Amino acid sequence: MTTRRLFLQLSGAVGGSALLPTGSGAAVPGPREVSAAVPPFQAEMPVPPVLRPARSTHGTDHYELVAKPGTAAVLPGLSTPVLGYQGSFIGPTIKATRRRRVAVTYRNGLTEETAVHLHGGHVAADQDGHPMDAVQPGEKRIYLYPNEQRGATLWYHDHAHHIDAEHVYRGLAGFYLLEDPVERMLPLPKGKYDIPVMIRNARFDTDGKMIFEWRDFFGRDTIIVNGKPQPHLRVEARKYRFRFLNAANLGVFKLSLSTGDSFVQIGSDGGLLPRPYVTPAFQLLPGERVEAVIDFSKYPRGTRVIVKNEYAFTPETADIMAFDVGDPAPDRSAVPDVLRPLPALGPADRTRQFVLGPDAEGMPVINGKSFDMDRVDTTIPLGSTEIWEITNNDVAQPIPIPHNMHVHLVQFRVLSRNGAPPDGGEAGLKDTVTVFPGETVRIQATFADYRGRYLYHCHFLDHAAEGMMAQLEVV
Repeated sequence: MTTRRLFLQLSGAVGGSALLPTGSGAAVPGPREVSAAVPPFQAEMPVPPVLRPARSTHGTDHYELVAKPGTAAVLPGLSTPVLGYQGSFIGPTIKATRRRRVAVTYRNGLTEETAVHLHGGHVAADQDGHPMDAVQPGEKRIYLYPNEQRGATLWYHDHAHHIDAEHVYRGLAGFYLLEDPVERMLPLPKGKYDIPVMIRNARFDTDGKMIFEWRDFFGRDTIIVNGKPQPHLRVEARKYRFRFLNAANLGVFKLSLSTGDSFVQIGSDGGLLPRPYVTPAFQLLPGERVEAVIDFSKYPRGTRVIVKNEYAFTPETADIMAFDVGDPAPDRSAVPDVLRPLPALGPADRTRQFVLGPDAEGMPVINGKSFDMDRVDTTIPLGSTEIWEITNNDVAQPIPIPHNMHVHLVQFRVLSRNGAPPDGGEAGLKDTVTVFPGETVRIQATFADYRGRYLYHCHFLDHAAEGMMAQLEVV
């Protein structure tokens, strides 16, 4: 089934239950709460603040991070209770430099256990935020990140088992931008013209409280960008670099511009692509990142460029945000024809098969097994290179279900989709890959540097919490 056909079916679905396994107990939305009453483009899009190191020593920057309850002005005139790092609805951005270590002293100020996962990070097993290493309420620990990998748009979020879906939904997520001297030498937009954009969705009651219900796929009908509903951003008439992240539990987005112009995609999960990829639209499923350059110099002052969502299920979710173009500005930035070549793929030591889909009770699982923290499903020798063939057999529903596989520890290469090579947007390094119903995606990864247990799972976090997660052990 093609991507277009799948999402035409999804967007035309009458009830939320169409996307869900029978007997799942999933919520089907009733009367709309407040999203229809919130007109788009009223709020200015904020940029998440950058967290400053508490101190710096030779080769290491030390940060302090706390998860605690807070309130946020998400909807106009209402106060929303949230769970956040530093109490903010979007956690502060950590900016790191390749080969300069980061140490995060993390304190759990919540009443439930938590675990901080650096999504996309190449880190030791005991620093990965595995749920077996959860931080209990009132306790703290230090996470150590060596930052030996390429520069990339990473992010951090909670990963306490079964409750991470609700924790992330209520705000426990933030950007981790790893910079790189090689990337810094390129003439890409920099400074205030390099902007992280976190996209997600939520469902609110009339008091502004977020409603969390399992698998509430169609009910989460308010799109939130950097903590504000469908905001606008004033831009100068020049080039900008945007780092788009889908931080939703279940939300699926396909971004395009209302003007019909193309994005110049320059990066994906694991950093820069080998070369720019010009595309009129790109999809962004939970956990995925896309870096793109937009040149606003082609638009007259006063132009409003709307970022559309081609995977919208309701009129309220058709618009993601808007750019309001201002005066021209000096611009020496450029997108070079070559960004960052990747090394040639070596031979694989082993090929494995993974099947994503429902078990006999309709619950989401991998290879027919629900997650068990005491079970290792895949044992991998240190340093080995593997090809994983990932098949989505969730095809029996009236509306088939996509899944997106996230593999901890590694950045992988996408080799093929149903035997065909991936497009240029997937030509770089990835840590999360979408697999559509009936599709088989082949990826290749090398499991280097660290031994221990790591997770792989669907990044529809509701699915992972319900069992579509497994453990690998590097030995």
